[in-house]
Amino acid sequence: MGKLTTHILDTARGKPAAGVHITVLAERSGAWVQLSTAITNADGRCDAPLLQDAAFAAGRYRLVFHVGPYFEAQGLATAFPAFLEDVPIEFGAADAAGHYHVPLLVTPWSYATYRGS
Repeated sequence: MGKLTTHILDTARGKPAAGVHITVLAERSGAWVQLSTAITNADGRCDAPLLQDAAFAAGRYRLVFHVGPYFEAQGLATAFPAFLEDVPIEFGAADAAGHYHVPLLVTPWSYATYRGS
């Protein structure tokens, strides 16, 4: 069965981003429904997949990375309000049996993502 995973790299500091809260949502009948939450560990990863097996179906998903509190705790808050507080990444999963790895590379001013493996 498939699964959804992530990791976060703080490219401003050159380190994994530990302690970042992540919200997982899925589009259901035109509305976004929260499925789960997680917090990254010392390696910037979650201790378990965000979704897996029957909980991971083909469809549209949104990961919301709540990076504002993380950067504030690191002393990298540059202004109020912060330029990036939450980073939403929306993507489609066509293969429910696949492994979708959606990493976030982030600084207080920019971010990038890709489909990893």
